[in-house]
Amino acid sequence: MPSLFEPLFGHAQIDSAAKAFADAEHDFTRGQFLAAVSTLAGQLQHMPRTVGILMPNGVAWAVTLVAAAAAGKTIVPLPTFFSAAQIAYIVADAGVELILTDGQFKMAETLKGTATLAVHIDPEAPSVLHPEPDFDVVIYTSGSTGTPKGVRLGERQITWSTRALVEASQASRTDRYLSILPLSLLLEMLAAIFVPLSVGGSTYFDRETADAIGHGNVRSLAGVFERHKPTSSVLLPQLLKIWVTELLTKGQIAPGSLRFVAVGGAPVPRSVADRAVLLGIPIHEGYGLSECCSVVAMNRPGARTAGTVGRPLDGLEVTLEDGEIIVSGPSVTAGYLGKADHVGSWRTGDLGHFDESGNLIVLGRKDNLIVTGYGRNVSPEWVETALLSDPRLALACVCGSSDRPLTAVLMPAPAAEPWFMAASEADLIELVLDLTSALPTYARPEQAVALSLATARAEQLITDNGRVRRNAIAAFLSARNEQAA
Repeated sequence: MPSLFEPLFGHAQIDSAAKAFADAEHDFTRGQFLAAVSTLAGQLQHMPRTVGILMPNGVAWAVTLVAAAAAGKTIVPLPTFFSAAQIAYIVADAGVELILTDGQFKMAETLKGTATLAVHIDPEAPSVLHPEPDFDVVIYTSGSTGTPKGVRLGERQITWSTRALVEASQASRTDRYLSILPLSLLLEMLAAIFVPLSVGGSTYFDRETADAIGHGNVRSLAGVFERHKPTSSVLLPQLLKIWVTELLTKGQIAPGSLRFVAVGGAPVPRSVADRAVLLGIPIHEGYGLSECCSVVAMNRPGARTAGTVGRPLDGLEVTLEDGEIIVSGPSVTAGYLGKADHVGSWRTGDLGHFDESGNLIVLGRKDNLIVTGYGRNVSPEWVETALLSDPRLALACVCGSSDRPLTAVLMPAPAAEPWFMAASEADLIELVLDLTSALPTYARPEQAVALSLATARAEQLITDNGRVRRNAIAAFLSARNEQAA
């Protein structure tokens, strides 16, 4: 029996009545979850090899993922926040032969020529499961530039990463995980489904919040955490900022139930992190990428070092070559879909260095590095992190080159748009200089532009999941300067 499924059987036998997964519609015990997985896996074993999962967050998503894995399938999560065209591209590129839905998600109907199956989860069926060996997962991201690539991960990488995360986060059967990120994100898939299964913990899927986050519409988090009182969760830096700002505004603190909140996907502004800790949010910054099965380094409970992403996971070797982070170990991808198999270490394309205690500090993307007219190297992420310490800003992007000054593009949260859109360039520059006062002079932007999130989306300057498209923004600024000339 594949080792990833052993805990599913073991915890169900120890206490089949213990809570496992729940959402607004379902509340499954360990025994019920095993029964539902067993039934669906049996149905899938005789169906096509490559399957897509296209449904909103919830218990059905978890059952479908584990059942498809047990049936030995190649699983392709299809983000519900992607456009129909993006999903159609992934389906064609990955060779998806069957799309698994919850029977309600209508986008599947637009994918003509691809079979769909409305999944029915039965928590009362006999618990007979005979897992097939060697399932695979193919992860696509919207990307900041270019065509998305499918990252190939096998059972070996998923199993190893799950165990490493259990150890690093000190997860246990008493954990109650709150899932608010889309499950099509690799880290959320691991943290919300595989980690709880491994330790016998439980997960609540807040579908409404996850859907709002996927579409960039979330405005409140304090109530969600207060209502569910979880012990653990995973956030993006933008979400942490929303939560911190909300708690400060309301004069509240985070629930005392929390013991571990992982934050990753982008740098966390130091001032935001400091406020979070004071408000009772036990944040633990981490770093990773899909090509290394999500997490590479993470701050551990009781050993967080502010300003770093912690030590590499035990079992991974992380080295630096000309400042570039290179990862070796069992979580490294088998390669991109349609490309030759990858063997050996993975060059991440990220720049970083270690502190004296072995904690990793990530500076930014190597290919984003800006060389100024004075020959100084500037990682734009470094400057953007300083800018995003202003809670009014949702996103920021810094552009520049040897013949163009550093320019800060500021995208405020909707509530703060009136001030930013009415501000003069002098006002914006004054704000930028204040926010970057701790940086060396050569890294402080000389120009500033404010854009609403609506304009940024309309001009396709940000991705569906809220990342800046640097090349598109640079081209936008260039066209804007030419028009003003």
